[in-house]
Amino acid sequence: MKTFLAVAMICLLLLAPAAWAKKHKHHADSSNYAFDYYLLAISWAPNYCAGHPSDHSRECQIGGHVAFVLHGLWPQAQSGAPPVSCAPASPVAAATVDHMLQFMPSRGLIQHEWARHGTCTGLAAQDYFQTVERAYTRVRVPEKYQQINRQQNLQVRDLELSFAQANHAPVEAFRVSCHGQDFVGMEICLDKDLKYRACTESVRECRLPQVNLLPPQ
Repeated sequence: MKTFLAVAMICLLLLAPAAWAKKHKHHADSSNYAFDYYLLAISWAPNYCAGHPSDHSRECQIGGHVAFVLHGLWPQAQSGAPPVSCAPASPVAAATVDHMLQFMPSRGLIQHEWARHGTCTGLAAQDYFQTVERAYTRVRVPEKYQQINRQQNLQVRDLELSFAQANHAPVEAFRVSCHGQDFVGMEICLDKDLKYRACTESVRECRLPQVNLLPPQ
């Protein structure tokens, strides 16, 4: 009996390293998700803030006159659902967070975007947010959307076309996102070199012909 127990213990000791390696190899590989292109999401702050009166982040401060804000850069699939939350997400370095607050409205959103989307890019957090910044700062927002001073009802197609013209890009690279009749934001399709490309059917488009835009506060 003692001999049997001794042999069993030896077997467990021999198998344990292999099991540990297999477990940790799975975690190491889980961030290696394939994706086809990026989706840059910029949100229309006035509509968001009107629907979230308890949000006191920078984008919702009265007198801030904030229009479009950076939401995030998401790995996108050619078809089907995109990868999300691909690996455990360590806290983003304070220096990176402080820098990204120039473009994103809150620390919580920065950490959320890294955990849900950045971990699926294969990039380190700092490199991911450098890519996010490059993508965002290359987009030119048409001037007429920077000067809205009253509620407007705009054609979805006109919104997409105006962004395409301002950025010398194909109109198929721009998709309006909406919640009911309210304009949520613009979603912009970019290849891995951050050049404009056509969105695929995996990127939803507002089904209504028109959307409402509230003016900045």
